[in-house]
Amino acid sequence: MSDYTITIPDALYAKAQRVAQQTSQQIDDVIRTRLEGALDEPLFALPAAEKAELVAMQYLSDDTLWTIARDQMPQPIQERMTVLMTKNTRGTISEVEYAELAALVDRGNQLMLRKAQAMKYLTERGHSIRLEDLKPTNA
Repeated sequence: MSDYTITIPDALYAKAQRVAQQTSQQIDDVIRTRLEGALDEPLFALPAAEKAELVAMQYLSDDTLWTIARDQMPQPIQERMTVLMTKNTRGTISEVEYAELAALVDRGNQLMLRKAQAMKYLTERGHSIRLEDLKPTNA
């Protein structure tokens, strides 16, 4: 790791201190994480609302991030997706059902992206994530 010193305005440092206190992190970790996030190019391709949500997740508590990392698509929706995917594979899906399937796939992709971002932030905060840690707490 390189040591590099920069000068930042007092107001910016005060914001970083508040975030560090709210998230129980060291101020250096907060600043480093924010800088990494600002330079994280894959987020540039996302719609603005999704990008903003993912960036804002860095302010969430560890408990909230763990909840997001464990989140699952509700069972009835998973079952509906399976039915629609089977129909799509067989070529018996209607246009309305195809649109529904596309919307559910988008929803699943957004969920996976949020889970991945939560795990990224947890890892950056020093947590080790194992597969069994990601099982829903009510399962």
